[in-house]
Amino acid sequence: MGKGLLFFCCSCCILVLTIINLSVGPIVNKVIGSNLGTQICERWKDLKDSATTDDNKEDYQSQADMCTRTKGMHDMEYTAFIFDIVIGFICGLIGLLHLFEVKKEFVSTTGLIGLICGVIGFVLTFVYVIFNGIVFTSNYTDVYERDGDWVFAELISGTKYKCLYYDDSGNHYAGRAKISDLNKKQYNYKHKFYGDDIAPGCIEPDNQWTASCSVGSVFDFNGYGGTRSPLATCNKLYAEEITGIENKDIFDRFLTALILSLVVCLANIGLALFGFLLFRTPGDF
Repeated sequence: MGKGLLFFCCSCCILVLTIINLSVGPIVNKVIGSNLGTQICERWKDLKDSATTDDNKEDYQSQADMCTRTKGMHDMEYTAFIFDIVIGFICGLIGLLHLFEVKKEFVSTTGLIGLICGVIGFVLTFVYVIFNGIVFTSNYTDVYERDGDWVFAELISGTKYKCLYYDDSGNHYAGRAKISDLNKKQYNYKHKFYGDDIAPGCIEPDNQWTASCSVGSVFDFNGYGGTRSPLATCNKLYAEEITGIENKDIFDRFLTALILSLVVCLANIGLALFGFLLFRTPGDF
């Protein structure tokens, strides 16, 4: 296979995979929120500086970190995707013309263009991969953690329950699932997930119970009263049922964009390599 054909294939790979990325990208398709690019991350840092307790400082620092990571991913997703589509289209079109013996005298220039575009495309896409991976594995969601049976707290004595996923570091967001956890069965709908042996009063009705686990490792239901209080027979408390698969969709989009972007990185390396070879020996097209 000639260098010119490989140059053309790398360009087409970049173009096609980036078009797919545009259709699945979590930022571009706003699956984790809109207006992420206009977030003011300094606000959380200012709140941390003015906080009076260590717990609040940890919370604000966590929010500042997540904001910085998400905003960085937002900027790089748009930048990398747009640039990759442009260079994939231009280099692919020029490469196709040369394959049909059109303007073969400009092969050396085409190789130089491919070299420059491949290097820049690799850098931008690789930076995006880094941001995607960090957000994917580090950012917390609004979903509170629970085990495979949806249990999030166990009875200690009387009406006191121990939260299974409380983090005593002071970061109240640490008890929530991360984006990389969202493909697990406990964070998506599953038909008849709760067994018939679980009393309805042991299942959280309105997300109030799990929220209690963000402020302490043990909580008492006496303060709730009414129908919110669990039955005395509840040895375990179960999180409220999730009725959709939106969480898995978020997970799939992040992972798909991450994997495809890694392949685009390799294609950019190929574009730069074959562009360099064509620049040096244009007659080998």
